[in-house]
Amino acid sequence: MTALDLNLRRVYGAYPTGVAVVAGLAGGRPAGIAASSFVPVSLDPPLVSVCVAHTSTTWPLLRELPRIGISVLGAHQEDVGRRLGARTGDRFAGVAWRATPGGGVLVEGAAAWYECTIEQRFRSGDHDIVVFRVHDLDAAPDVPPLVFHASAFRRLG
Repeated sequence: MTALDLNLRRVYGAYPTGVAVVAGLAGGRPAGIAASSFVPVSLDPPLVSVCVAHTSTTWPLLRELPRIGISVLGAHQEDVGRRLGARTGDRFAGVAWRATPGGGVLVEGAAAWYECTIEQRFRSGDHDIVVFRVHDLDAAPDVPPLVFHASAFRRLG
């Protein structure tokens, strides 16, 4: 890793983000990834986006699904963020979730959730920018979000 790579990670980490879980039913089982790159894109049509690393072994399971759930984790769900961010093991072990009729997977107790379909994908550097069309959504206004900043999970103060 070069000095520029290390500096990029440090400086990119100065920007706080929420933590989202992108998940769906693949072969009847939940599959998902944690993403700190979730961004609302458009109101009309309703679009959101996530960036996914080309090295992800889970994204190939998700990208062909008819529906994908995106859950914005709450401050009380740091353990869920760690579990879904892991590269190995059963990421959904001990995680309360529900499937939508279309096969999206949503994490119970999240601050917000979206049921989506993939609208567009753009290859960009070592990631794909994935734009999703929102079909259903809701939020729990009493649940504060989990924040990722400087390579650590944090809560709003």
